Amino acid sequence: MGIGRACAERLAGEGAKVAITDLADDAGESVATQIKRAGGEAIYLHHDVTSEAEWEDILPRVIDWFDRLDILVNNAGIAIAGPITEMTLDDFRRQNRVNLDGVFLGLKHCIPLIAQAGGGSIINLSSVAGLKASPGLSAYAMTKGGVRLLSKSVAKECANAQNNVRVNSVHPGIIETAIWDKMGLPSADGANRADVSAIAANAVPGGKLGKPKDIANAVLFLASDDSSYVNGSELVVDHAFSS
Repeated sequence: MGIGRACAERLAGEGAKVAITDLADDAGESVATQIKRAGGEAIYLHHDVTSEAEWEDILPRVIDWFDRLDILVNNAGIAIAGPITEMTLDDFRRQNRVNLDGVFLGLKHCIPLIAQAGGGSIINLSSVAGLKASPGLSAYAMTKGGVRLLSKSVAKECANAQNNVRVNSVHPGIIETAIWDKMGLPSADGANRADVSAIAANAVPGGKLGKPKDIANAVLFLASDDSSYVNGSELVVDHAFSS
């Protein structure tokens, strides 16, 4: 299970009507189906977060379906590992498009809709890589640091506008998800995913990897009225990894 699925299921479990968007149609449809089988409300929409035209296309459909927008979770992200001297410009730009442009577009187009509904919460998924040096993940760290400061700046814009829209970022540590399979980590010694996970766990105090549900619980808190005075903050969920 990934962080996006965990967040969708956790929010739906608390009564939220969830619109799931992704490029992976089979996986997205599966999550929506599981939520509905559990008694929740969910729809799936194909969506490239880097395309402004697609944001402009899906949001009216979400409003038509649910009548309003109260919460946005900007979760899409990719990581391409490797030394900066070996990274292609295309890979550098691709991470920026998905990890930062996607968040920008979500903020730009969703803030007016959330404000129109009377206010709500936007949660942007960053990373501990956005808080500390991350050798081998320099481009990824740049984008996640950007998400952090974009979130803070827009939170202040919204507060000054008195539109009742809160914006916060969540910074996961080392979470046990399929991102290990997609990251392109160097494996000169033939390390498999289990080996890489063990190496990662050794970097965390107590050797404990996080679970997607740990991030989903943080997102739920920031989406709820329990965090009504939390705005422009960064919630680090990393078992003291970045301390």
